[in-house]
Amino acid sequence: MTSNTRAVRSKRGPQGGVSGTASQPGDTLRALRTQRGWTLSELSDRTGLPISTLSKVENNRMSLTYDKLTRISRGLEVDIADLFGPAAQSSAPAQVPTGRRSITRANQGFAIETDNYGQYFPAAELRQKRFTPIVAEVRARSLQEFGDLVRHPGEEFALVLEGSLELHTDLYAPARLEVGDSIYFDSNMGHAYIAIGDARCRVLSVCTEPEPPENLRAGFRSATAATSAAANGSRTAPIRRRAAG
Repeated sequence: MTSNTRAVRSKRGPQGGVSGTASQPGDTLRALRTQRGWTLSELSDRTGLPISTLSKVENNRMSLTYDKLTRISRGLEVDIADLFGPAAQSSAPAQVPTGRRSITRANQGFAIETDNYGQYFPAAELRQKRFTPIVAEVRARSLQEFGDLVRHPGEEFALVLEGSLELHTDLYAPARLEVGDSIYFDSNMGHAYIAIGDARCRVLSVCTEPEPPENLRAGFRSATAATSAAANGSRTAPIRRRAAG
């Protein structure tokens, strides 16, 4: 679920559309790049994104869609969640995803506006998620309006919350979905969400996360080992009873 982008903020009520805090990851992106001493050209080489795109993002003149978020996070070797917060968050200790939870209230969370989607990211603060939930208002009404099909690593699940939707891919005929219908697909396929008719179209999309970079995996393993050691150290040794002679 991605598209051409524009930096537009939107606030709508809880009945639909995009709500929450309009996210501007450009400042965080610039800070992370500067911390590493990289030029825009070097970051472009690492992400595969044009220098002009990265410059627009850093200056908050272009919003980041999901595929760009994943490419930039991998290029910077940070978690996607780090792009929604201060740059210092990327150096925070790895979170051990055991017993954690995140509640996102109505009109909270992070919102990103693009030409084709109004995207709302619940649980955006959690790092090392196995999947990314997105509530999106689909705006493109035709493939011509949408533009090129998009693709990103992983798999994707979509459930229509409101309106009518067509999912276009480069391998299958368009699939029409109504409220309550869902589809699960390989998001490496080129794909596009197209709204059908004049009514508002809203979708819950769940995207699996690509394998995190090795430095994040290593941090997670270290944090897990420390937590396990602490838990083992706090256990009371079992009482051994002498067998009756």
